[in-house]
Amino acid sequence: MRQRTALVIGGGIGGLTAAVALDRRGWSVTVLERATAPEPGSAAGDPAMSGGAAQRSGAGIALAPNAQRALDTLDAGDAVRAMAAWQTTGEIRLPGGRRLARTDHAAAVRRFGGPVAVAHRAEVVALLAARLPDGAVRTGARAALVDAGDPGAEDRPARVRIEGAADGGAELTADLVVAADGIRSAVRRALFPGHPAPRYAGFTAWRLVVPAPDGVHGAHETWGPGSSWGTVPLTGGRIYAYATAAVPPGGRAADHERAELLRRFGTWHHPVPALLAAADPAAVLRNDVCTAAAPPPAFHRGRVALLGDAVHPMTPNLGQGGCQAIEDAVVLAHLAAPDGELAAALTAYTRQRLPRTMDVVRRAERIGRVTTWRSRPACLLRAALMATTARLAPDLVLRPLDGIADWRPPDGTYASGT
Repeated sequence: MRQRTALVIGGGIGGLTAAVALDRRGWSVTVLERATAPEPGSAAGDPAMSGGAAQRSGAGIALAPNAQRALDTLDAGDAVRAMAAWQTTGEIRLPGGRRLARTDHAAAVRRFGGPVAVAHRAEVVALLAARLPDGAVRTGARAALVDAGDPGAEDRPARVRIEGAADGGAELTADLVVAADGIRSAVRRALFPGHPAPRYAGFTAWRLVVPAPDGVHGAHETWGPGSSWGTVPLTGGRIYAYATAAVPPGGRAADHERAELLRRFGTWHHPVPALLAAADPAAVLRNDVCTAAAPPPAFHRGRVALLGDAVHPMTPNLGQGGCQAIEDAVVLAHLAAPDGELAAALTAYTRQRLPRTMDVVRRAERIGRVTTWRSRPACLLRAALMATTARLAPDLVLRPLDGIADWRPPDGTYASGT
């Protein structure tokens, strides 16, 4: 029997997870990544970024228990957990330092079956890429969908053209194309040209990774008027920090983005000023945050499946952007048996993934709107509600992740082990 072929467009975490899952399922897989190295730094609102840029700058990823369980089906969960920092406690504070709420490792275990692990995106990308056969990842390969193909016709495969590379203009065919080409997905536009593009969520985000200053440990998120700051430890004595502010889209600092962060957050509680002092101005990422404007008609068309930010971009407020892409990848590979009916598998993929991911999109957006409240009365109300909830029912700070972080992969998974 001829081995079925799959092309994965995009070498980020979602695309590489799909490639590993399909390879283990028995497909012959090629990943086409337009950057000169696999994509480690993408987030909602990011354009593609070269591997070197993201290695120098800061991009962490929070892997909730749902994503860890999905990676377990690929026998990659333990390796990811080994490279991750474990958040034993987490706090929500006000800019002056007052603590509003606190949660811990045990609460997440009780509610979701495990805690959140945080790792550097570049390291997760490298781990996944290393699980693919030699030569499976082609970098510097800008891919354009020529024909989505017909899963019901063996003589009509999907066709993809390689642009801007040494073999620019070459055309590849495949039984399946997985489009993981990010929030500005050209494949999504080609499949659904009338569907509205992702829209600005109302705030921009900064991300950075810095050496941990003395005495800085534990995770916290601080909510101020129209802005927020987060601090999360990584392994290797590093801190992943992120910030958001409700500003018009398309802005850039006149000097540099660390200076902009100092203006906005330099007087907030410890360790925010210390982290900014340790930051390399050239290594601060800034990106407008976008979210899906409307549910797509489907997650597939022809022989093409959309995955991750390419089909359900979401705000980072639940830490689920990468987690949902990982879920997409594992479910798609589970459904797409190499000797099965592809049309039925892709229909089932849309049926299973569209309602779940769009629910996560809506939940994340609701929380994002709360973080952008600016008026003093609104901020006082927000703080009072959060403090009261934390006092009366401490575990309820985790409630937004109910039905999300406790997800488990499909029964009868194809993976060995866990």
